[in-house]
Amino acid sequence: MLKSDLRWQMLAWRRAMSDLELATRSQQVAARLFKETYLTQLRAVHVFLPIQRQRELDTWGIIRRFWREFPQVRVVVPVMQEDGLSLRHYLLTPQTELVENAWDVPEPLNAEEVMPEELDAVLLPLLAFDEAGNRVGYGKGFYDRFLLQCRPDVLLIGLSLEDPVLRIADAWEGDVRLHCCVTPTRVWRFER
Repeated sequence: MLKSDLRWQMLAWRRAMSDLELATRSQQVAARLFKETYLTQLRAVHVFLPIQRQRELDTWGIIRRFWREFPQVRVVVPVMQEDGLSLRHYLLTPQTELVENAWDVPEPLNAEEVMPEELDAVLLPLLAFDEAGNRVGYGKGFYDRFLLQCRPDVLLIGLSLEDPVLRIADAWEGDVRLHCCVTPTRVWRFER
């Protein structure tokens, strides 16, 4: 399936999903993430804040669990820049004030900036992924450009509401592939 077709299909699927199903799937992903991955050994983890109108996986359960159970792990979130192409990254604490930007994305105010090379893991938003670890986002390339700034050993973990498709037909060598992807039912691990 082509990326453009997957985007359309997954956005329609999300719009049809009930609030209860979205909440349940988000909770299942959060529980599985901590059960079957080693995030607690990290020093800094990048987490996206959910865009509610896009019906994204709710990462607040993950963030609060880090704050509550693993306070030594710094939680870092992205902020879209005015150029419309790039992200900067900021520390998120329970005291951080948030405001929504023009795209309805929550962003921290007056927070400490964190450089991409300081990150040990990135939890990636996605619309779909395939059995080879290729991912489909919204098509703007924010994360593709950001991931190129990270250390080569950064752990790339997709968070998905749904299991993978067999193959993304137009994936190419320049796409940044996942190390693993957490779904409500399992953790998918990929050769890189």
